[in-house]
Amino acid sequence: MRDPGLHFVGGVAGLALQVLPSGGRTWVLRATVAGKRRDMGLGGFPDVTLAGAREAARVARAKADSGIDPIEDRKENRAKLQVMRENAKTFDECAKTYIEAHEAGWRNMKHAQQWRNSLATHAGPIIGAMLVREVGLRHVLAVLEPIWRTKTETATRVRSRMESILGWATTKGYRDGPNPARWKDHLDNLLPPPGKIAKEKHHPALPVESVGAFMQVLRTHGGNGARALEFVILTAARSGEARGAIWSELDLGEGVWTIPPARMKMEREHRVPLSAAVVDLLKALPREVGTDLVFPAPRGGELSDGTLNAVIKRMNEADDNRWVDPKDGRSAVAHGFRSTFRDWTSERTSFPRDVAEMALAHAIGDKVEAAYRRGELFEKRRSMMSKWASFLAKPQSDARVIPMQSKRA
Repeated sequence: MRDPGLHFVGGVAGLALQVLPSGGRTWVLRATVAGKRRDMGLGGFPDVTLAGAREAARVARAKADSGIDPIEDRKENRAKLQVMRENAKTFDECAKTYIEAHEAGWRNMKHAQQWRNSLATHAGPIIGAMLVREVGLRHVLAVLEPIWRTKTETATRVRSRMESILGWATTKGYRDGPNPARWKDHLDNLLPPPGKIAKEKHHPALPVESVGAFMQVLRTHGGNGARALEFVILTAARSGEARGAIWSELDLGEGVWTIPPARMKMEREHRVPLSAAVVDLLKALPREVGTDLVFPAPRGGELSDGTLNAVIKRMNEADDNRWVDPKDGRSAVAHGFRSTFRDWTSERTSFPRDVAEMALAHAIGDKVEAAYRRGELFEKRRSMMSKWASFLAKPQSDARVIPMQSKRA
């Protein structure tokens, strides 16, 4: 069979060896589909043997006899295979792309890093290298069950993050079917509710009667950590809001600190009235070269939350653990001073609840009063923060001192 052209070989009707002018040889099946003649290539000789060509021809002819065009069917299968290859994404690949696509809308880079760290620590070792389309219920449980009872808060966040990534992967076409990380009517049937196994631990806080004495001692400590903590207490701000404060947000002449939405938990601009004590504190601070941060870390960038809590820890070490939450004996933390402030407003003042809640940048239910946040309510908060600063400047008697009754003669 050296002459160019088709040479039918038998065994299967229409199977031929095609000899090309170049001398190359290839198997061809000639069949009729829906009245139209079709020549289908079955591979080259000798890579495909006569036996192999006959078997492929039998399969193709069976399709043709049933009205299926074997050439179009093969094209369709190849396209499906290509799509499958393109959609063969691992969970880690999907997580990386998901975070990159969404982090611009998150509050800060720390939030994105928390996503990366929690998934790398807990999900990555188990499902990270798996194709995302193969992740099922048993894999999700393998991630969650070891930490569900011991690290419940972390586990709930990991579950939520896995659900988001798997949902995103479904939308992208990388997987199909129900989301195995969903909670309602699914995992809630298999895992105990987080609230039942992990009671919320409030941030340890000092009682109102101790905070003035604490401030007196705090002001004897140097360093940006101590000054940032003092600023946190005087403004009742969140630690992150204070540590990220920049000079351009502050108007010392007007006594106003305007925090942009991107740095607020509620993602709304928040104006903080600055008492005279806060203004004096800020005016005494040096302006660091090369940064607009009010409280920069020694090596640049923002101070960590741990830096502020470390100040309290050193104070406790130097003062016989005086600065602890009397409810459980844990050392007070920076965030706990917001609770102390809230206790002061309710126990020691007559300021309305909504005024105190707005000072803490909490959402308030009364939309009418919320609308006045830049007007009368702001001035009420200015008065409240001034009185708070005055209260802090006058230490109360130590709560640990127990008065003894004198013996009668």
